[in-house]
Amino acid sequence: MIVLDTDVLIEIFDKNSEIGEQALNKIIASNEQFCTTTLNLHEFIYGAIKYAKQTAKISQIPILNYTKQDAELSAKLEVKSEIEGTLRMDSMIAAITINNNAKLYTLNTKHFKKFKELKLF
Repeated sequence: MIVLDTDVLIEIFDKNSEIGEQALNKIIASNEQFCTTTLNLHEFIYGAIKYAKQTAKISQIPILNYTKQDAELSAKLEVKSEIEGTLRMDSMIAAITINNNAKLYTLNTKHFKKFKELKLF
């Protein structure tokens, strides 16, 4: 399973984005299921409201919720990478992805490569 990070979602939903088209083609070619998280959904909708963009199509993507187990793992990941200036939301997204044995598709690998347990797509 592939978890789509917010930056990938933004590119895919931007009809004029060549990066989004390439990302979508890569996902389709993988023949893997894809989804996003409640946290990425929040970030996407926040941006859409702020910049007056449509949000209706995002509801078609399956969503992984943030669970108690994700909270526990996220806290551990955040403490381990705290020195590197980890953003809390990144450790939470990483935890959901790890706990669902998925791979994260992000265009911002710098934020996530510090999580050794996390597989990137």
